[in-house]
Amino acid sequence: MTARTPVGVLVSGAGTNLAALLRACEDPAFPASVTLVVSNRRSARALDIARESGVPAVALPQSDFGGDPAARDREMLARCRAAGVRLVVCAGYDRILSDEFLAAYPDAILNVHPSLLPAFAGGMDAVEQALERGVRVTGCTVQLLEPGEADGGPIVLQAAVPVEPDDDAATLRARIHEREWELLPQAVALWCAGRIVRRDGRVHILPPRAVAAV
Repeated sequence: MTARTPVGVLVSGAGTNLAALLRACEDPAFPASVTLVVSNRRSARALDIARESGVPAVALPQSDFGGDPAARDREMLARCRAAGVRLVVCAGYDRILSDEFLAAYPDAILNVHPSLLPAFAGGMDAVEQALERGVRVTGCTVQLLEPGEADGGPIVLQAAVPVEPDDDAATLRARIHEREWELLPQAVALWCAGRIVRRDGRVHILPPRAVAAV
């Protein structure tokens, strides 16, 4: 069996996307294994989810680093390297990564965002923005992160979610989450299989036979 790709997951909250990824990893055929979970909040439920699954998990709040986000990211990077992480996943992580961290994992950081990017980028209130603007369809995106504009990296996968007339933020977010739980493991599997290729600023997903021929 081919060795699994070690994945580090960055989280801030409840950890539902982390839980979905961990469920996918239970399949022996899944090509990734979560080897480290890092949160910027000690209270994040995601840390408990990781530990319950036997995955090393650590909280690195910015307050522990004198309020210096770059120092915290350097520590996070050191821990990822020590854990052998090859792919980083931002699963509900509500901080912007430093250029140093991004440069250490070029085209190897997947981010989940609850909108159809580039719509409603750059914040954690994309669901609320969708409702305020009265859009009929929103959704979720998995993208590659890169330096520059927040949520501005190339798109890997997207899924549309209709906005119902009686939706509030909670009901709409719940349906978006359900699609995120499907898309994130798919994107991780594609990356691990070498099928995600950036060309001319866009992501191209190679068919399996094309990867085998490379």
